[in-house]
Amino acid sequence: MATDAVAQLADSLAKTQVTEGELSYKGQGRKFDNAQSVEEMVKEIQEFKGLQALRLEGNTYGVEAAQAIAKALETKSEFKYCYWSDMFTGRLRSEIPPALNSLGAALMTAGARLTVLDLSDNAFGPDGVKGIEKLLKSTACHTLQELRLNNCGMGIGGGKILAAALTECYKQSSAQGTPLGLKVFIAGRNRLENDGATALAQAFQLMGSLEEVHVPQNGINHPGVTALATAMQHNPQLRVLNLNDNTFTKKGAIAMAQALKHLRSVQVINFGDCLVRSEGAIAIAEAVTEGLPILKELNLSFGEITGEAALLVAQSVEGKATLEKLDLNGNCLGEEGCDALREVMDGLNMGDLLGSLSDDEGEPEDDDEDDEEEEDDYEEDDDVEEEDSSVNQVSSPPSVPRPPDAASFLCFPSPDKLLKLGTKRALLFEQQVDVADAGKTAEAFLKISSVYNEEDEDVKSAVLDSIDAILRKAFASPSFQGYNFVSSLLVMLGLLKSEDKVKPVRVVPGHLQALEYVVRQDYFPQDHIAVLEAFMSR
Repeated sequence: MATDAVAQLADSLAKTQVTEGELSYKGQGRKFDNAQSVEEMVKEIQEFKGLQALRLEGNTYGVEAAQAIAKALETKSEFKYCYWSDMFTGRLRSEIPPALNSLGAALMTAGARLTVLDLSDNAFGPDGVKGIEKLLKSTACHTLQELRLNNCGMGIGGGKILAAALTECYKQSSAQGTPLGLKVFIAGRNRLENDGATALAQAFQLMGSLEEVHVPQNGINHPGVTALATAMQHNPQLRVLNLNDNTFTKKGAIAMAQALKHLRSVQVINFGDCLVRSEGAIAIAEAVTEGLPILKELNLSFGEITGEAALLVAQSVEGKATLEKLDLNGNCLGEEGCDALREVMDGLNMGDLLGSLSDDEGEPEDDDEDDEEEEDDYEEDDDVEEEDSSVNQVSSPPSVPRPPDAASFLCFPSPDKLLKLGTKRALLFEQQVDVADAGKTAEAFLKISSVYNEEDEDVKSAVLDSIDAILRKAFASPSFQGYNFVSSLLVMLGLLKSEDKVKPVRVVPGHLQALEYVVRQDYFPQDHIAVLEAFMSR
């Protein structure tokens, strides 16, 4: 009996009040399909007086289950905190909007005034945003301070819907004399791209109340970055700005540097993996020198920054008494540049604040003209058709450094980055590379194979597994244009002239060794091999 009592108490503590006014079912890994499956939960919600917070994350809820929970919330007028991340794992995409609609309608009926709405890691796409659109426009969100939508696959369309809803919420709340004062916005890994980011930037500029903005890994290029930079200038209380793993290039970096000159409260800047380049880094260094008096962290890692520019960044943090970390890892300093950087930081008595330089890419080999041509490529606006992502990926907290992803590897390939992608690298490349485009498939093949190393079994295996996954998927598609793939390869290798201005890659042994491997695989058509041989034997 005593054992049963202890077990019952432990179960009760695990799923009930964690803090005052909070009811938690967090992380139980349970599957709730219908009303019957949540009867106990519904009863506890109904009986909980003064309920302010409900934690549903880490379980999976069907439409009927969500509707039953919603019914129980209709009388909870003191409700403030929705911790509803990762609650639709394994559900059909079509199930999520009606479930969210039910929960949102219940909060509106209850007259709740929300402070936190967390729906991260739900991969619900644009339709999921429509499921919370009414809630976001309602009085329930006039008091919203934190909106967390990390890793939801919103896409451009979802970003625009979200921006319009926040704008409407701000206008309606302002008309009532209590304008929306959103402080924290988190929407990493959502494929917002330029148009989605620009739409949200307009809403951010209107609100002017943001203290933290986290939008890492969203495929945003310099037009979107520039729009966000303009918006940030209108948010004077901004403390944390995280745009990790988007593509600034010089234009975006300079625009963001200009914005930073208007901000005095910024403590954390994360522009890692953003390709700020040397000119952008110099502009950011100037902004740091002129202002940012309480800066704690500056991350400009993996940005193709040269040694001279890195030294200017280091000198810019002189006198920043609150600085805790400067991250310039993964740039193009070279051994001498790394030593010089350490020397400067030591001279400022800040040597212990400089992060590791273990992933430095070495001094750049290309000249300035080549860099400018590359920049044009990266600054091209993407007209990529939106695709819904049904894969619910695990997202790391925005503040925690993360390994390179497939997109950053394809921008700047290195053996280390490839290995850091882990055992799921083949799947990541399958998701990243648009195999419907023969040219992009060829480009990805060459970038991955460029790091091939016959003497390093781990790298060799990683390369072959990755190109296997991409090409097997490509050739399995009836619409894949195999000859276009082969011709694109030949053009990029400099063996075939093209009417388009395509700059051939620097051919390395890995390209040829990988080609030798793939032509022996069962998915590679025999007639394509003949074409390759004809050109290779010249």
